[in-house]
Amino acid sequence: MSIPRALFAACAAVLLGGAVDARQVTDLAGRTVEVPEKIERIILGEGRFLPTLAILDRDPTQRLVGIMADYERLDPAGYKQYADRFPALAKVQRFGLTSEASFSSEKAISLSPQLAILGADGGHGPTAKSLDTIAQLEAAGAAVIFIDLRQDPLVNTPKSIALLGEVLGREQEAADFIAFYQDALKRVTEPLAAANPPKPKVFLESRVGLGDQCCESMSKGMLAHLVAAAGGQNIADGLLPGVAGTINPEFLLTAQPDLYVGTAIGSAGEGPDSKRLSLGAGVTPSVALTSLARNGKRPVLVDLQAVAQGRSYSVWHHFYNSPFNVAAVQALAKWFHPALFAGLDPTATLADAYRRFQPVPLDGVYWAGPLK
Repeated sequence: MSIPRALFAACAAVLLGGAVDARQVTDLAGRTVEVPEKIERIILGEGRFLPTLAILDRDPTQRLVGIMADYERLDPAGYKQYADRFPALAKVQRFGLTSEASFSSEKAISLSPQLAILGADGGHGPTAKSLDTIAQLEAAGAAVIFIDLRQDPLVNTPKSIALLGEVLGREQEAADFIAFYQDALKRVTEPLAAANPPKPKVFLESRVGLGDQCCESMSKGMLAHLVAAAGGQNIADGLLPGVAGTINPEFLLTAQPDLYVGTAIGSAGEGPDSKRLSLGAGVTPSVALTSLARNGKRPVLVDLQAVAQGRSYSVWHHFYNSPFNVAAVQALAKWFHPALFAGLDPTATLADAYRRFQPVPLDGVYWAGPLK
């Protein structure tokens, strides 16, 4: 007869003279998880969850023992802000690179984590479908919880922060952020609901410059949800079978969207020959607009009326995995419905978010356009 792991752990603690202090939570994958009352050793299944952790632990390195390397590799300028502010981050162990396949359960377990914070689906680390990884971490004594900033970001971001606040003993910090988030979102959703304006057709091009071809887009989750919340009609919606895929250029030229929005994976330091849109930490407005103008000269895009007529924009790609995605919703809403949102200031919203909830300052620009 086998003994359940939780019961075995309880018995072991009693035999060792210790007390078991644990409680149950429900994570964003719908799993009931038993977590310790006191958590001192955390691992992150995606490095870009670091700013999310910092909403609750202003020094996110104080309990962090392991992390994936996606943050430093995919957003090096953003990572550098944290590395400069917290030199201890360099000593935090890496147990994977930028994919689930690179995740080393053995290395992660060797760090003796009490808590593993993973993304529910997609992304660059283990997910709720990674049953072997979950089993191995749990067998080693780690509580595994899933958060979601990607599948249904505007619904699940506040839920994820609430979960982390409960698990980490940071309920007040979580409540403060959630109040800010919901207020920022209502400043878009309530005017849209009241006015019910026509929705402009939007082409959202994903990861501009990653390859030579046009036209990768998102149809579900990620930034596609932000486009919908901002009152836009994503032309990829219903066209692509999955979360993301490639739109036929001929279809795009026939559809002639009202606005073009490219997502930027380029960061500070990109040279003049880069094919990427540049946004994020350290990027100046001039550099952002220059990359946007260069992008508009690409084949296919040069024949889009939206680009030719100056309705071309860029937005930071990493908003798809950021708790500050609500600021991007505001920026998109101003582009889609400029008269309705003339008084909305998304830059001030993002600056306020950093001032109140981040240990590093807002640096750089995170959206750009239109071109004059």
